[in-house]
Amino acid sequence: MESVSWGIEVHGGGSDMSVLQMFLIALFIYLGSIGSIVGNTIGWYTLGRPLVASFVVGLIFGDVQDAMIVGIPLQVMYLGNVTPGGAVAWDLSYATYIGTTGALLFGQGMDATALIGVATVFAGIGGLVGQLVWNVTYALNIPLNRVAAKYAEAGDTKRMYVPNVVLGQTIGFIFRFVPAMLILGGMTAASTQADFASIIPPYITTCLTIFGGMMAALGMGILLSFLLKKKWYVVIFLAGFILVTYFKLSMMGCAVVATILAVTYYEVSAKPAQSEKEA
Repeated sequence: MESVSWGIEVHGGGSDMSVLQMFLIALFIYLGSIGSIVGNTIGWYTLGRPLVASFVVGLIFGDVQDAMIVGIPLQVMYLGNVTPGGAVAWDLSYATYIGTTGALLFGQGMDATALIGVATVFAGIGGLVGQLVWNVTYALNIPLNRVAAKYAEAGDTKRMYVPNVVLGQTIGFIFRFVPAMLILGGMTAASTQADFASIIPPYITTCLTIFGGMMAALGMGILLSFLLKKKWYVVIFLAGFILVTYFKLSMMGCAVVATILAVTYYEVSAKPAQSEKEA
């Protein structure tokens, strides 16, 4: 991992981050939580998604390939993550930016599966911190909402801008950016002390490899638990698995077969319903 970008320095098996790199990653952790950049489109649903977050970290480190190696499994892991009513079980933005950074800092010299394991460990730390930060910012925004409501009742829409936007985003920035800088600073300090890949025992590396291999399967399983509403849907999933694994059908070919089956199923199931309406 010898590519040099944004001031990254390589030290044997580990690398430290420049202040600029830490600033950029912490800034994107904040931007990935905003729900008001073109609605939710750019912030929460783009910059806050694991695949995009890993790509951004890869650009900052100058190592997009390794970043995407861990980004894709992290995306699969969190496909089933939902936030009902604003409740955040795991902060995807924090988890992925910290997880990918941890993998690039400490995972040099490891194979891809172990690298994913390292990313998952740091993603767990980042996700937990992000969840706590999210709850704190929500709590601090409650009195601001009350102030904005008073302005709304008085018809003073111009002054609503201050509690809703200025103060709200200031709180969000401080409570997401500052903890991120502290975490990233601690990570880069630890990465300069020794070659992480060489000092950890072999059994830890084995555990990380197994753990990393399980995570993508776990994420897919969680997603399937939402998608497979009827028991016989499992047959369709297994059919696709067999076509790809044993018959080596390409993804495009599998998509064409799936489209044909979907159209056929729709036509067959729609006709009885249409006949009942006509009767």
